[in-house]
Amino acid sequence: MSVTDTAWIDAALTSARPQAVGALLRYFRNLDTAEEAFQNACLRALKSWPQNGPPRDPASWLIMVGRNVAIDDIRRGKKQEALPDDDRAISDLDDAEDEIAERLDGSHYRDDILRLLFICCHKDLPPTQQIALALRIVSGLTVKQIARAFLVSEAAMEQRITRAKARVADANVPFETPGAVERSERLASVAAMIYLIFNEGYSASGDTAEIRSPLCEEAIRLARLLLRLFQSEPEIMGLTALLLLQHARAEARFDADGQVILLDDQDRSLWNQKLIAEGAALIDKAMRHRRSGPYQVQAAIAALHARAEKPEDTDWTQIDLLYGALEVMQPSPVITLNRAVAVSKVKGPEAALEMIEPLAPRLSNYFHYFGVRGAFLMQLGRNEEARVAFDRAIALANTTAEAAHIRMHIDRLMRDSQPRNVKAK
Repeated sequence: MSVTDTAWIDAALTSARPQAVGALLRYFRNLDTAEEAFQNACLRALKSWPQNGPPRDPASWLIMVGRNVAIDDIRRGKKQEALPDDDRAISDLDDAEDEIAERLDGSHYRDDILRLLFICCHKDLPPTQQIALALRIVSGLTVKQIARAFLVSEAAMEQRITRAKARVADANVPFETPGAVERSERLASVAAMIYLIFNEGYSASGDTAEIRSPLCEEAIRLARLLLRLFQSEPEIMGLTALLLLQHARAEARFDADGQVILLDDQDRSLWNQKLIAEGAALIDKAMRHRRSGPYQVQAAIAALHARAEKPEDTDWTQIDLLYGALEVMQPSPVITLNRAVAVSKVKGPEAALEMIEPLAPRLSNYFHYFGVRGAFLMQLGRNEEARVAFDRAIALANTTAEAAHIRMHIDRLMRDSQPRNVKAK
């Protein structure tokens, strides 16, 4: 079976994972058992769905299959082969679970994802372990993907996740929805986890963009769910607004070949105005609370981009000021790098380059740093230095689309450096 034939299955499994794992965790009350049950259900889906077609509700199907397989395995381990009458045996020949799964819908498991999020963000875990565990368990991201989001090595992230799982097991964490006080205490960690899930989907490109896009939609759904629980919390309004405004540009971010289209070059008629209106209304409402936070500031920046009908209409001065506020709230070399782009629009590339030079030691393995640095150097006519920066960016590219985008800059440098009176052979 080709990659194209299985792409829709991969997308369905990715989208259904949080709901399915949450329901299986509620049933078995063990993270490893729930994960294993889901993986077994996925293997069954890969075998069954191409032959029988997708079920009406993939999440319910996966829950039923995972639950039945795990029950069967547990009872076999106890040498109890008989199953109760209401449990269906797993068959390799047909879909015995379809009849039950068809009677289920999201209302049966509506609280499971949120429960799962709060369990992963339990107070017994340090914040970094909470988020890493939630990304692994809830969204199924690989250790490499999570490590990239945190700008750490795979080995360090693997250790972090292993420790988090062990601590949850040792603490005998109750697998129930926490009360109001506990929910408030864990809110920041849950919001950060939702933000990182969105970023993982948003950063996908090329042949993975369509498959990973359900992560963006899932993050938005989770943010809306969180906002229903915390209706007066401006930072959750800001988070939801930020995700909506960013996702509104999804259709314009890549060309037909899956190559990245920069913001200034995007066809703004393709931007989703419904999502922009919803996001803009939310950030305006959040700002009226006069309790600013990082998500609100980022959403305000995204709103300024979304409201500009043409690239030249963008209020870069205000964006620079907002990034300055964000640097104070949440100091980070990545935030400073983003601010430098705004500074280049307001004060020119030389001022922007001066701003990012001190970031080199901390961003020595960060693709975007060298891409941005190369762009500033190219604008200043320092082509040889720009070429060195672009070469480093290609070496650090996470996707073929990122590498292809940098190669376009290198090709331009080569054309500009070629003598005008000499024909290329």
